[in-house]
Amino acid sequence: KALCTRTTITHGETIFSPVNARVANNVRDAFVKGIYGRMFIWIVNKINEAIYKLPEGGNQKKHLSIGVLDIFGFEAFEKNSFEQMCINYCNENLQQFFVRHIFKMEQNEYDKERIN
Repeated sequence: KALCTRTTITHGETIFSPVNARVANNVRDAFVKGIYGRMFIWIVNKINEAIYKLPEGGNQKKHLSIGVLDIFGFEAFEKNSFEQMCINYCNENLQQFFVRHIFKMEQNEYDKERIN
């Protein structure tokens, strides 16, 4: 019912309106994407809590870390594993960061050259 109807509450009255299959699919996809994103962040935080230990007399703001990213990890299998989903999620975030960074650099070049 939650994915197939839109609920509006106004002046104490609750109105249920059906949504079409396309809208219901979009709601489902957005919901699952949010769950996976939050689950991924939670897992990364739990791993960090488990493996990170402050060095003796160490500064909490400075620590060593190792990051691993499979840059070629985006693949579309008929059935993806959770690990593949995590790799895909990282790659998508990395790609978005890279694109924003490149566009920012290009915009700075245009500004320096006074190109509109």
